[in-house]
Amino acid sequence: MPDTVFPAPELGEPYLLTPGPLTTSYAVKQAMLRDWGSWDDDFRAMTRDMRRRLLALIGPGAEAYDCVPIQGSGSYCVEAMLGSFVPRDGKVLVLANGAYGLRAAKTMEYLGRAFHLLDKGDYLPPRGAEVAEILAADPAITHVLAIHCETSSGILNPVEEIAEVTRAAGRKLLIDSMSAFGALPLHPAELGCVAFVSSANKCIEGVPGFGFVIARTDEIEAAKGNCHSLSLDVHDQWANMEKSGQWRFTPPTHTVAAFLEALKMHEAEGGVSERGARYIRNRDVMVAGLRALGFETLLADRWLSPIITTFFCPEDPAFSFAGFYEGMKSRGFIIYPGKLTVVESFRIGCIGRMDEHVMTRVVEAAKETLADMGVASAAPPAAALEERKKLTD
Repeated sequence: MPDTVFPAPELGEPYLLTPGPLTTSYAVKQAMLRDWGSWDDDFRAMTRDMRRRLLALIGPGAEAYDCVPIQGSGSYCVEAMLGSFVPRDGKVLVLANGAYGLRAAKTMEYLGRAFHLLDKGDYLPPRGAEVAEILAADPAITHVLAIHCETSSGILNPVEEIAEVTRAAGRKLLIDSMSAFGALPLHPAELGCVAFVSSANKCIEGVPGFGFVIARTDEIEAAKGNCHSLSLDVHDQWANMEKSGQWRFTPPTHTVAAFLEALKMHEAEGGVSERGARYIRNRDVMVAGLRALGFETLLADRWLSPIITTFFCPEDPAFSFAGFYEGMKSRGFIIYPGKLTVVESFRIGCIGRMDEHVMTRVVEAAKETLADMGVASAAPPAAALEERKKLTD
């Protein structure tokens, strides 16, 4: 892919090294320069096209599924999925190893519906054997919720393994693929996944404003009357779209136009496999470069996702995240603070409209920033490494 398609910071726009919102293409931005009537036939055609294109990404068995866009951030969609597909007398096994699994558990508290939380902390994924053990011990559990990529740490969870034991136990699988769908394969029919969610401003490289639920059509039909919320009722949104082609309430018209352009660019790049390959190259170049400077990743290589990577903050007293952030920003890169419970950290995203050449510049910017700060070593505190060893051995 030619370098010219990637926005340049010298034009006044920094790269967003974040898990979304992220750096978008000029074509995606330009798609928002027109106003659309939310009831107009042209916009309804855009909505149909968007739903069709998303279903084309899920692989074999797509005919059993439908796509329901939901206004709001990704967390709106997670709540919509849980509130719509889990019966009021159901129970969810929430698999957490970071902030987003814990947020799902918090959502279940707000819904007033039963759940069992498996919290693995920041370093490790939930594994199939322990999921199977919990399901065997608690027949009241009706659903399992897995996070595809936990972006608070950057860990890639083994959804295939989790899906296998969930199917074997006769329970229903829900997936939060907010930060992974579009770059990592997700074939719900093969997994036995009844519903999953993602967002416009992640690996498809659109802008914020809505997310979407992709679910078995029979599950959507059966969800009538389940939801706690008018605005987040997946069945009601779907039924209205099926009947009239319209969103129930004011749609994010400009965001939909941008997302359609992003979907076309995603297809032109080569789809999920090529988008994921670019992100893997981004991660590998960035991780190797920062390790060469002395930084340490939170996770072992086997769990590193190509979405976002968490690094320990250096022990050197000259280092501060605020100073490092400002130094990186002045060089055209906006990074992300850590979101861990036990150690000081920061995160660098690998997704968005950028390639490995950009990531080489990220490493150079980090080297220059450390020098300006007077940081002699980027090595983390020994206690952080000991804590990681204790929790992962």
